[in-house]
Amino acid sequence: MKRPIQAPSFLSVLVLALLAACCADRMYEEAATESETQKAVPQEEPAEPSESVDPDEPAAQPVANTITPVELSDAEWRERLTDEQYHVLREKGTERKFTGALLESKTKGTYTCAGCGLALFGSETKFESGTGWPSFYAPIADGHVAEEEDKSHGWVRTEVLCGACDGHLGHVFPDGPKPTGLRYCINSASLALEPAEE
Repeated sequence: MKRPIQAPSFLSVLVLALLAACCADRMYEEAATESETQKAVPQEEPAEPSESVDPDEPAAQPVANTITPVELSDAEWRERLTDEQYHVLREKGTERKFTGALLESKTKGTYTCAGCGLALFGSETKFESGTGWPSFYAPIADGHVAEEEDKSHGWVRTEVLCGACDGHLGHVFPDGPKPTGLRYCINSASLALEPAEE
């Protein structure tokens, strides 16, 4: 014989309701505590590289392009240059090999443009190529020597020009020494030499 199912007493229902309320309160408190903890702990930002700064050392200045274009009339160039310099620099001429005044120079210093004075090559990059013209394996700085395709005389070469006045200097070839493997074959007439200070 089945026993009749008894309805839960009021007291049982009350106890269960209180337990449920207690559990809900505890869960809410734990969630609130976790949220507050996350707010209290600052989020880590990506660390920026630290640099040790010497307060006595001036701040580094950006390197400015110091090349000022030089534009003169043909009459002004003729007045400024010798006939040979004018022929080489302004008419893209070539001096006869083994005749240049700076071919065998061993003087330490800076080779500048004979037309406008822009620094072109350092003496430390000069080498004996045996070609009959002063040879260098690298310009003194980017932009000081410009390059242009030269299709004259029936073959293609790379002409080099002064970065300021566009004066013709010579040509560059890929048969130089290390570290660049280049040979800047330059006319003496297009250059002036500023000796280094002792």
